[in-house]
Amino acid sequence: QVQLVESGGGLVQPGGSLRLSCAASGSRFSIYFMGWYRQAPGKQREFVASITGAGITNYADSVKGRFSISRDNAKNTVYLQMNSLKPEDTAVYYCNGYNGHWGQGTQVTVSS
Repeated sequence: QVQLVESGGGLVQPGGSLRLSCAASGSRFSIYFMGWYRQAPGKQREFVASITGAGITNYADSVKGRFSISRDNAKNTVYLQMNSLKPEDTAVYYCNGYNGHWGQGTQVTVSS
């Protein structure tokens, strides 16, 4: 049974930073494609960033240059470093991986 558990969300001022973590309980974590998605109130869930088992990354245009995804295979964890945060980054952020499993989400609120 695969479980993905996100943490690290919170309230931050515009221009601030947060680092999200997603801890996975499944085996062979290192081979799996992992991603971050987000869903703002009244909007559809959207892609934010992804990383392959080989460490190849991809980003949504809206976060390029501000967000960075990484993984620590020894800890079965994927991270999302978010810098220069904007109010429009406010959303629930979800971890996705292991061929379609989702975490429960963590709230990120960017507000002064």
